[in-house]
Amino acid sequence: MENTNKLTKAQIDELATYCEDAELKQQEIIKVTDKYPEMTYRDAFDVQWEVRRRKVARGHKIVGMKMGLTSWAKMAQMGVEQPCYGYLADYFSVPEGGEIKMDELIHPKIEAEIAFVTKAPLKGPGIHIGDVLRATDFIIPAVEVIDSRYKDFKFDLKSVIADNSSSSRFITGGRMARLEDVDVKNLGVVMEINGEIVATGAGAAVLGHPAASVAMLANMMGERGEEIPAGTFIMTGGITAAVTVNRGDSINIRYQDLGSITAKFV
Repeated sequence: MENTNKLTKAQIDELATYCEDAELKQQEIIKVTDKYPEMTYRDAFDVQWEVRRRKVARGHKIVGMKMGLTSWAKMAQMGVEQPCYGYLADYFSVPEGGEIKMDELIHPKIEAEIAFVTKAPLKGPGIHIGDVLRATDFIIPAVEVIDSRYKDFKFDLKSVIADNSSSSRFITGGRMARLEDVDVKNLGVVMEINGEIVATGAGAAVLGHPAASVAMLANMMGERGEEIPAGTFIMTGGITAAVTVNRGDSINIRYQDLGSITAKFV
Protein backbone atom coordinates (compact mmCIF):
# COMPACT_ATOMS: atom_id res chain seq x y z
CA MET A 1 0.00 0.00 0.00
CA GLU A 2 1.30 3.47 -0.81
CA ASN A 3 2.64 5.06 2.34
CA THR A 4 2.27 8.62 1.11
CA ASN A 5 -0.46 11.22 1.39
CA LYS A 6 -2.14 13.07 -1.47
CA LEU A 7 -4.77 14.79 0.71
CA THR A 8 -4.26 17.72 3.08
CA LYS A 9 -5.08 17.59 6.79
CA ALA A 10 -8.18 19.70 6.07
CA GLN A 11 -9.37 17.20 3.45
CA ILE A 12 -8.76 14.26 5.83
CA ASP A 13 -10.80 16.09 8.50
CA GLU A 14 -13.58 16.78 5.99
CA LEU A 15 -13.79 13.09 5.01
CA ALA A 16 -13.69 12.02 8.67
CA THR A 17 -16.77 14.17 9.34
CA TYR A 18 -18.43 12.89 6.15
CA CYS A 19 -17.90 9.21 7.05
CA GLU A 20 -18.73 9.47 10.75
CA ASP A 21 -21.86 11.54 10.15
CA ALA A 22 -23.06 8.81 7.78
CA GLU A 23 -22.64 6.23 10.55
CA LEU A 24 -24.17 8.30 13.35
CA LYS A 25 -27.08 9.64 11.29
CA GLN A 26 -27.72 6.43 9.29
CA GLN A 27 -27.26 8.24 6.00
CA GLU A 28 -26.00 6.62 2.81
CA ILE A 29 -23.09 8.37 1.16
CA ILE A 30 -21.17 8.07 -2.10
CA LYS A 31 -17.64 6.66 -2.17
CA VAL A 32 -14.93 8.95 -0.83
CA THR A 33 -12.86 8.15 -3.92
CA ASP A 34 -15.59 9.81 -6.02
CA LYS A 35 -14.78 13.03 -4.15
CA TYR A 36 -11.02 12.55 -4.13
CA PRO A 37 -9.96 10.05 -6.82
CA GLU A 38 -6.30 10.86 -6.16
CA MET A 39 -6.42 9.74 -2.49
CA THR A 40 -4.02 7.00 -1.37
CA TYR A 41 -4.39 4.06 1.04
CA ARG A 42 -2.46 6.13 3.58
CA ASP A 43 -5.10 8.88 3.23
CA ALA A 44 -7.91 6.34 3.68
CA PHE A 45 -6.39 4.98 6.91
CA ASP A 46 -5.76 8.57 8.09
CA VAL A 47 -9.51 9.19 7.76
CA GLN A 48 -10.28 6.02 9.76
CA TRP A 49 -7.78 6.88 12.51
CA GLU A 50 -9.10 10.46 12.70
CA VAL A 51 -12.67 9.22 13.27
CA ARG A 52 -11.31 6.79 15.88
CA ARG A 53 -9.48 9.67 17.61
CA ARG A 54 -12.70 11.72 17.71
CA LYS A 55 -14.68 8.85 19.24
CA VAL A 56 -12.06 8.42 21.98
CA ALA A 57 -12.00 12.20 22.57
CA ARG A 58 -15.78 12.06 23.13
CA GLY A 59 -15.32 9.40 25.82
CA HIS A 60 -15.79 6.16 23.87
CA LYS A 61 -13.46 3.23 24.44
CA ILE A 62 -11.90 1.17 21.64
CA VAL A 63 -12.70 -2.42 22.66
CA GLY A 64 -11.14 -4.39 19.82
CA MET A 65 -10.11 -4.65 16.19
CA LYS A 66 -11.57 -6.39 13.17
CA MET A 67 -10.31 -7.63 9.85
CA GLY A 68 -12.51 -7.37 6.79
CA LEU A 69 -12.60 -8.91 3.31
CA THR A 70 -10.48 -11.84 4.52
CA SER A 71 -11.82 -14.51 2.18
CA TRP A 72 -10.70 -14.77 -1.43
CA ALA A 73 -14.37 -15.10 -2.42
CA LYS A 74 -15.29 -11.90 -0.55
CA MET A 75 -12.43 -9.98 -2.13
CA ALA A 76 -13.58 -11.11 -5.56
CA GLN A 77 -17.23 -10.34 -4.71
CA MET A 78 -16.39 -6.78 -3.67
CA GLY A 79 -13.74 -6.26 -6.37
CA VAL A 80 -10.92 -5.50 -3.92
CA GLU A 81 -7.38 -6.82 -3.91
CA GLN A 82 -6.55 -7.30 -0.23
CA PRO A 83 -8.12 -7.35 3.25
CA CYS A 84 -8.61 -4.27 5.41
CA TYR A 85 -9.02 -3.57 9.11
CA GLY A 86 -11.16 -1.43 11.39
CA TYR A 87 -11.63 -0.76 15.09
CA LEU A 88 -14.51 -1.71 17.39
CA ALA A 89 -15.93 1.00 19.67
CA ASP A 90 -17.67 0.19 22.95
CA TYR A 91 -21.17 1.02 21.68
CA PHE A 92 -20.80 -1.49 18.81
CA SER A 93 -21.06 -4.33 21.35
CA VAL A 94 -24.40 -6.17 21.68
CA PRO A 95 -24.92 -8.79 24.42
CA GLU A 96 -25.44 -12.41 23.43
CA GLY A 97 -29.17 -12.96 22.97
CA GLY A 98 -29.67 -9.21 22.75
CA GLU A 99 -31.52 -6.95 20.34
CA ILE A 100 -30.00 -4.98 17.47
CA LYS A 101 -31.96 -1.87 16.57
CA MET A 102 -32.51 -1.57 12.81
CA ASP A 103 -33.22 2.16 13.21
CA GLU A 104 -29.55 2.66 14.13
CA LEU A 105 -28.32 1.00 10.92
CA ILE A 106 -28.70 1.39 7.13
CA HIS A 107 -28.54 -2.04 5.42
CA PRO A 108 -26.98 -4.52 7.87
CA LYS A 109 -25.57 -7.94 7.03
CA ILE A 110 -24.19 -10.59 9.37
CA GLU A 111 -21.05 -12.71 9.24
CA ALA A 112 -19.94 -15.56 11.51
CA GLU A 113 -16.40 -15.10 12.78
CA ILE A 114 -13.79 -16.46 15.17
CA ALA A 115 -12.30 -13.87 17.51
CA PHE A 116 -8.82 -14.11 19.02
CA VAL A 117 -7.88 -12.51 22.34
CA THR A 118 -4.17 -11.82 22.77
CA LYS A 119 -2.01 -12.26 25.88
CA ALA A 120 1.12 -10.63 24.43
CA PRO A 121 1.60 -7.64 22.13
CA LEU A 122 2.08 -8.14 18.39
CA LYS A 123 3.94 -5.53 16.38
CA GLY A 124 4.71 -5.81 12.66
CA PRO A 125 6.38 -5.94 10.25
CA GLY A 126 7.32 -9.59 9.99
CA ILE A 127 4.62 -11.12 12.19
CA HIS A 128 3.67 -14.66 11.08
CA ILE A 129 1.12 -17.28 12.14
CA GLY A 130 3.53 -18.81 14.68
CA ASP A 131 3.86 -15.45 16.47
CA VAL A 132 0.08 -15.15 16.60
CA LEU A 133 -0.45 -18.67 17.96
CA ARG A 134 2.11 -17.99 20.70
CA ALA A 135 0.51 -14.64 21.59
CA THR A 136 -3.11 -15.92 21.68
CA ASP A 137 -4.80 -16.27 25.07
CA PHE A 138 -8.04 -17.84 23.80
CA ILE A 139 -10.52 -17.80 20.94
CA ILE A 140 -14.24 -17.09 21.17
CA PRO A 141 -17.12 -17.08 18.64
CA ALA A 142 -18.35 -13.74 17.34
CA VAL A 143 -20.96 -12.40 14.94
CA GLU A 144 -20.22 -9.20 13.10
CA VAL A 145 -22.99 -6.93 11.87
CA ILE A 146 -21.46 -5.06 8.95
CA ASP A 147 -23.20 -1.97 7.63
CA SER A 148 -21.35 -0.14 4.89
CA ARG A 149 -22.49 3.45 4.79
CA TYR A 150 -22.03 3.48 1.02
CA LYS A 151 -25.08 3.50 -1.21
CA ASP A 152 -26.03 -0.01 -2.39
CA PHE A 153 -23.05 -1.49 -0.48
CA LYS A 154 -20.84 -0.44 -3.43
CA PHE A 155 -17.30 0.63 -2.61
CA ASP A 156 -13.63 0.23 -3.42
CA LEU A 157 -10.91 -0.67 -0.92
CA LYS A 158 -9.87 2.90 -0.09
CA SER A 159 -13.49 3.93 0.52
CA VAL A 160 -14.22 0.96 2.79
CA ILE A 161 -11.06 1.64 4.83
CA ALA A 162 -12.15 5.26 5.39
CA ASP A 163 -15.58 3.94 6.49
CA ASN A 164 -13.94 1.82 9.25
CA SER A 165 -14.28 -1.31 7.12
CA SER A 166 -18.11 -1.29 7.44
CA SER A 167 -17.98 -1.86 11.22
CA SER A 168 -21.24 -1.29 13.07
CA ARG A 169 -22.16 -3.91 15.70
CA PHE A 170 -20.82 -7.19 17.03
CA ILE A 171 -21.98 -9.95 19.35
CA THR A 172 -19.74 -12.37 21.19
CA GLY A 173 -20.63 -15.33 23.35
CA GLY A 174 -20.68 -19.09 23.19
CA ARG A 175 -17.67 -20.71 24.82
CA MET A 176 -14.07 -19.61 24.88
CA ALA A 177 -11.42 -22.21 24.09
CA ARG A 178 -7.67 -22.52 24.04
CA LEU A 179 -6.23 -22.79 20.56
CA GLU A 180 -4.59 -26.15 21.32
CA ASP A 181 -8.03 -27.62 22.13
CA VAL A 182 -9.65 -26.66 18.83
CA ASP A 183 -8.87 -27.36 15.18
CA VAL A 184 -9.60 -23.76 14.26
CA LYS A 185 -8.85 -24.29 10.58
CA ASN A 186 -11.54 -26.98 10.23
CA LEU A 187 -13.96 -25.53 12.78
CA GLY A 188 -17.44 -25.62 11.25
CA VAL A 189 -20.07 -22.90 11.49
CA VAL A 190 -23.80 -22.99 10.67
CA MET A 191 -25.81 -19.76 10.38
CA GLU A 192 -29.58 -19.80 10.78
CA ILE A 193 -32.07 -16.98 10.31
CA ASN A 194 -35.57 -17.66 11.66
CA GLY A 195 -34.70 -21.36 11.97
CA GLU A 196 -33.55 -21.74 8.35
CA ILE A 197 -29.92 -22.51 7.45
CA VAL A 198 -28.63 -19.65 5.28
CA ALA A 199 -24.85 -20.17 5.35
CA THR A 200 -22.18 -22.60 6.46
CA GLY A 201 -18.41 -22.47 6.50
CA ALA A 202 -15.16 -23.48 8.19
CA GLY A 203 -12.29 -21.54 9.72
CA ALA A 204 -10.03 -22.07 6.71
CA ALA A 205 -12.27 -19.64 4.75
CA VAL A 206 -10.35 -16.87 6.55
CA LEU A 207 -7.08 -16.59 4.61
CA GLY A 208 -6.50 -20.34 5.00
CA HIS A 209 -6.20 -19.99 8.80
CA PRO A 210 -7.77 -17.29 11.03
CA ALA A 211 -4.39 -16.68 12.71
CA ALA A 212 -3.10 -15.48 9.32
CA SER A 213 -5.68 -12.69 9.57
CA VAL A 214 -4.29 -11.56 12.95
CA ALA A 215 -0.74 -11.65 11.54
CA MET A 216 -1.84 -9.48 8.62
CA LEU A 217 -3.51 -7.02 11.02
CA ALA A 218 -0.29 -6.73 13.06
CA ASN A 219 1.74 -6.11 9.91
CA MET A 220 -0.72 -3.56 8.51
CA MET A 221 -0.82 -1.66 11.82
CA GLY A 222 2.96 -1.88 11.99
CA GLU A 223 3.10 0.22 8.81
CA ARG A 224 1.73 3.08 10.95
CA GLY A 225 4.02 2.32 13.89
CA GLU A 226 1.05 0.88 15.84
CA GLU A 227 0.95 -2.45 17.67
CA ILE A 228 -1.76 -4.84 18.83
CA PRO A 229 -1.56 -4.62 22.64
CA ALA A 230 -1.89 -7.65 24.92
CA GLY A 231 -5.55 -8.29 25.80
CA THR A 232 -6.89 -7.19 22.41
CA PHE A 233 -10.12 -8.73 21.08
CA ILE A 234 -9.72 -9.29 17.32
CA MET A 235 -12.44 -10.46 14.95
CA THR A 236 -10.63 -12.27 12.15
CA GLY A 237 -13.18 -11.92 9.31
CA GLY A 238 -16.21 -13.72 7.93
CA ILE A 239 -16.17 -17.53 7.81
CA THR A 240 -19.55 -17.34 6.08
CA ALA A 241 -20.76 -15.03 3.36
CA ALA A 242 -22.29 -11.77 4.55
CA VAL A 243 -26.06 -12.38 4.78
CA THR A 244 -28.66 -9.59 4.71
CA VAL A 245 -30.93 -9.32 7.76
CA ASN A 246 -34.31 -7.64 8.13
CA ARG A 247 -36.35 -6.26 10.99
CA GLY A 248 -37.89 -9.10 13.00
CA ASP A 249 -35.20 -11.65 12.10
CA SER A 250 -33.87 -13.96 14.80
CA ILE A 251 -30.37 -15.27 14.20
CA ASN A 252 -28.70 -18.36 15.64
CA ILE A 253 -25.12 -19.17 14.70
CA ARG A 254 -23.71 -22.51 15.84
CA TYR A 255 -19.97 -23.05 16.18
CA GLN A 256 -18.53 -26.54 16.36
CA ASP A 257 -17.43 -27.19 19.98
CA LEU A 258 -17.87 -23.50 20.87
CA GLY A 259 -21.61 -23.16 21.47
CA SER A 260 -23.87 -20.69 19.71
CA ILE A 261 -24.73 -17.00 19.47
CA THR A 262 -28.25 -15.65 19.12
CA ALA A 263 -29.71 -12.18 18.61
CA LYS A 264 -32.81 -10.47 17.25
CA PHE A 265 -33.10 -7.55 14.84
CA VAL A 266 -35.87 -5.20 15.98
